[in-house]
Amino acid sequence: MSSMLDEPVLPDTGATPPPPGKPPVQVPKWRRDLRPYLLSVPAVALIIGILYPFVIGVIFAFQNYSAQTTRNRRFIGFENFQQVLTPGGTFFIGHAAWVTVYYAVLATVIETVLGVGIALLLNRSTIIGRIFEKVLILPLMIAPAIAALAWKFMYNADFGVLNHVLGLGTFNWLSADTALYSAVLVDVWIYTPFVAILVLAGIRSLPREPFEASSVDGAGPVYMFRRLMLPLIWPYILVAVIFRFMDCLKIFDIPQVLTGGGPGDATTTLQVSAFKDLINNGQYSRGATYMFILWIIVFITARVLVGVLGRAQRRAAGAED
Repeated sequence: MSSMLDEPVLPDTGATPPPPGKPPVQVPKWRRDLRPYLLSVPAVALIIGILYPFVIGVIFAFQNYSAQTTRNRRFIGFENFQQVLTPGGTFFIGHAAWVTVYYAVLATVIETVLGVGIALLLNRSTIIGRIFEKVLILPLMIAPAIAALAWKFMYNADFGVLNHVLGLGTFNWLSADTALYSAVLVDVWIYTPFVAILVLAGIRSLPREPFEASSVDGAGPVYMFRRLMLPLIWPYILVAVIFRFMDCLKIFDIPQVLTGGGPGDATTTLQVSAFKDLINNGQYSRGATYMFILWIIVFITARVLVGVLGRAQRRAAGAED
């Protein structure tokens, strides 16, 4: 009796007690201290893998590194930036920056308008809508360079299928006046389904009660879209706009495959300019300067758009008026 009273009574935690006669395994203290560092190794390796090329590119932008100065490269300060940012200079970045921004704005606006319209049509449960919903994703499954190559054949003035179907004779889709819009058309063909799918997911996640109440009160479809649906799906539209605009600012494959940046410099974006200097001309530092300036533009744009998205989400949630 006295031995039972002396033994402490442990609470029943559900854990399996160690087998009798075998003490629990004690993890050494050095292994417990080392475990957090081992778990953080993949994250550190990923950060190094991202930062290393970026830092190397920034260093190149402040050097005179080229195919002619491989062994005699040295730091030259902001000389590369002065070359590409001086208006009227041989390497002025102005035209490439204008082409890049114009391409990004035009493609993003068209893809957003078409994507929202397609999402509204697909939201109706019809047979055509269900069939179209299945094939909508097909352009996204094709690599942009492959799609641009296919469109390049379709744009051909002599044997292209577009001129044959549309009856345009020998219309030149890739002339100096039309090449940029032809590149935007390829971008719209590839990425409009992305916007439509994203907005459609937002529409289908909306609650039904406000729309049913508005329908009982006699509200029309236009009124319900403007006053109810559009404010609620605005965050989804902004996410699509952010993704597409930032992606378009970095556009390279479509204009490069279609025209190689031409005719002349009609489709020469910042990425294409960097490619020409880096690969074709062997001007590594000047190409890196183009890329560093593009990174600054994309970074500032992303910060602004993410701020707008945050305000839209808070407004949709009722946290702001």
